[in-house]
Amino acid sequence: MQNHEVRVHPESERLNRADQLAWKIAQVAADPVAVESAVADMIINRMIDNAAVAMASVNRHSVMSARTEALAHRRPGGATVFGMGPDVRVHAEWAAWANGTAVRELDYHDTFLAAEYSHPGDNIPGILAVAQQCNRSGADLIRGIATGYEIQIDLARAICLHKHKIDHVAHLGPSVAAGIGTLLRLPPSVIYQAIGQALHVTTATRQSRKGEISSWKAYAPAHAGKMAVESVDRAMLGETSPTPIYEGEDGVIAWMLDGKDAHYTVPLPGMGEPKRAILSSFTKEHSAEYQSQALIDLAFRMGKKISNWEDVEDVLIETSHHTHYVIGTGSNDPQKFDPQATRETLDHSIMYIVAVALQDGSWHHVRSYEPERARRPDTVRLWKKIHTIEKPEWTQRYHESDPDKKAFGGRIVIRMKDGTVLADELAVANAHTLGATPWQRADYIKKFRTLSEGIVAPAEVERFLAAVQRLPELGAGELHQLELLIPPQDMQINKVEGIFNFGQSAQGARNTQQTAAFTS
Repeated sequence: MQNHEVRVHPESERLNRADQLAWKIAQVAADPVAVESAVADMIINRMIDNAAVAMASVNRHSVMSARTEALAHRRPGGATVFGMGPDVRVHAEWAAWANGTAVRELDYHDTFLAAEYSHPGDNIPGILAVAQQCNRSGADLIRGIATGYEIQIDLARAICLHKHKIDHVAHLGPSVAAGIGTLLRLPPSVIYQAIGQALHVTTATRQSRKGEISSWKAYAPAHAGKMAVESVDRAMLGETSPTPIYEGEDGVIAWMLDGKDAHYTVPLPGMGEPKRAILSSFTKEHSAEYQSQALIDLAFRMGKKISNWEDVEDVLIETSHHTHYVIGTGSNDPQKFDPQATRETLDHSIMYIVAVALQDGSWHHVRSYEPERARRPDTVRLWKKIHTIEKPEWTQRYHESDPDKKAFGGRIVIRMKDGTVLADELAVANAHTLGATPWQRADYIKKFRTLSEGIVAPAEVERFLAAVQRLPELGAGELHQLELLIPPQDMQINKVEGIFNFGQSAQGARNTQQTAAFTS
């Protein structure tokens, strides 16, 4: 890896294109280096993982709405939409939108955490959609996805967004644009312009992950992917972008991040160096924020030692800065203790997550968040006894550059009313590469089978698994085989009429009247 120094440059100190971060990213994207077999194998794993969580969320409201919008933009020879089968095609940017929402809805796919955090699997929907529409091969798709992961993870290693309350998808727009550039074998000059545009239009505040978390949490990465597709298209047509987008005196770093005196060191592969960043990321065994994965496994272990939850006086979680301030009591979000809170809020409350994991000894992507589960009186009482603190040693491990020392877990101390203290800790989740049961291909397949059960027909499950595991051999025009067909009668639809589906709903006139009455 080569380290690149990045700082703000005033207009009087005009920065050459070759010295700009966006250009250096574009060069990495354009480098025709071969993809290592371990990376290709992991890309297949993550495509299985994405499909699994998409199938589990296919009939959730935000996913239905995104799909409704996408289906209003049909295009012969376009990209596919999860659940609709290979014959339904839409414009690539709308497939990126619908499929990106389905993948993120349950917050149950892969993660990378460093200076910034990310879900790098969010790169896949946009890159796949363009690959389908542009008749690329499986090998082309693998190259594009390897770049998407590499760029997002490298940016996340170096540039913190959340301390400035900027949403982490600001790293995703450039990475998807770069991945599409690799996929289409575009020259660096075009990729460079696309990266600048994609970053410019995908910066937003972190309010989407604060307080009462809304459905936009699922839409945010899908929006970044959609914007990246459009940015690449404009760049291919010869349009340009604001430059230097990172280093300009009125650019992203100067006014959104660390300011005019900022200095970042961004690692990127050198020319001819394989893109291996995906191997540093990790997926989720449990449907919850990644920083809760090890703590869930730890709670399973500790919960077996408690027979009466009313005997618990206090539960302390010692953990990292990020866990404490984002999903712990350091966030100062009262919603994280609210039994009426949305699922999106509950899966960002480590207090709720640990309470349920302690009591149930198991975790389910639906049952663990059901309203009756969140409102169970004994759970609410235990939940309100749990609090978090930051411990420097856990924060240090969170930011550790050595992958053998990096950890996202913590220590749980349970104090009983009789004075007994139960304490234990776990550094990494069981499914982590250094965990007790590190995940292999069979685990990803098991996750897919579990989450698609009762949704996708068994024969379709087997067809998809066979196709995706042949990804390197799929030829141009064969990537539609990576789609999944759900029986139409099992696909729920959002019958509300909006702008894109105006006049297409039998309920349209009545819904319009109801909306007008509500808003007046």
